[in-house]
Amino acid sequence: MDLLNTLVDKGLRRELPSREEALAVLATSDDDLLEVVAAAGKVRRQWFGRRVKLNYLVNLKSGLCPEDCSYCSQRLGSKAEILKYTWLKPDEASQAAAAGVAGGAKRVCLVASGRGPTDRDVDRVAQTIAAVKEQNEGVEVCACLGLLSDGQAERLRGAGADAYNHNLNTSEATYADITKTHTYADRVDTVRKAHAAGLSACSGLIAGMGEKDEDLVDVVFSLRELDPDSVPVNFLIPFEGTPLAKEWNLTPQRCLRILAMVRFVCPDVEVRIAGGREVHLRSMQPLALHLANSIFLGDYLTSEGQAGKADLDMIADAGFEVEGADQVTLPRHRADAAGCGSHGESGGCGSHEEGGGCGPCGSAGSEPVAGAEPAEARTDLVAVRRRGAGTDLAPNA
Repeated sequence: MDLLNTLVDKGLRRELPSREEALAVLATSDDDLLEVVAAAGKVRRQWFGRRVKLNYLVNLKSGLCPEDCSYCSQRLGSKAEILKYTWLKPDEASQAAAAGVAGGAKRVCLVASGRGPTDRDVDRVAQTIAAVKEQNEGVEVCACLGLLSDGQAERLRGAGADAYNHNLNTSEATYADITKTHTYADRVDTVRKAHAAGLSACSGLIAGMGEKDEDLVDVVFSLRELDPDSVPVNFLIPFEGTPLAKEWNLTPQRCLRILAMVRFVCPDVEVRIAGGREVHLRSMQPLALHLANSIFLGDYLTSEGQAGKADLDMIADAGFEVEGADQVTLPRHRADAAGCGSHGESGGCGSHEEGGGCGPCGSAGSEPVAGAEPAEARTDLVAVRRRGAGTDLAPNA
């Protein structure tokens, strides 16, 4: 297929595809799916080999969020029956993080719901970062605390944070459809603040709200312009009790096309499969490893993932290897250009799945892809997290 040959050539040269080419990837048929995966896989292997980076989420504060993001199980007014608790103590968070590190994670992502941290919250997270790093030598720490005020990114960097996550989520044109309490511009500003402070910037998207192909391409092109080190790709988990509970618009094939498009647009960036992979990719998850070079190990913020051992078995069975703590995630040209330890050591933290921190969101009122069949509602695959941080039960790692 001429389109795929062109996209591979551009990806190997780190050249930006055209919008038309990106849209064409999303419009390919299921008959062409394996060709699309194989082509994007060539680009993935060029920059990341067969390594898979493991990341581990610690939900520092669950629920109780004043923001109104329509997709989010932790939103204001959510009736989702999730765990709700206030800030974990530093030693509690460190113990939770240790489980992920023991399972093979090289990065721990510390997430807290809310609009953004107060200065007292930044102090609290700084103590947690210190505790995590003291107990887990060499671990990378990413923070995801919502919108940042002036000076807060620098304070987090000074406290030892390596990265900061804040997702754009969806296109600027549709952002107001899903959130009224903050703006798309607020999110862009926070990503820029993190980058300017020397943190490894991480920003991604969420798919599955019924958004148009044009919206997906818009947000990925915006991310390419912001140039984060990592781009987490989330697939909506339609929680009962949220406004988007009835949005079941994804098939495994659709998810793979989205991941391939992201890889072609962001060829040398850490692409992470984040929340919703178990729900929407299901048995096709191993194919997605040919497109993304990073996943979360174990559970997410408010939902449970597949068993940590199953993640490790999947990686090995698919012919990939877990990235070691001594390996640099990013290609050398990106690591060298970053000029700081956090960038040189890895990409950023990933999305925090179905709606954590100021995590992912998507268009609530856009149209489904022309000709697409509605996906089956697999509510049986949506499991609310009842173990790990905030509970007395052992975490999944």
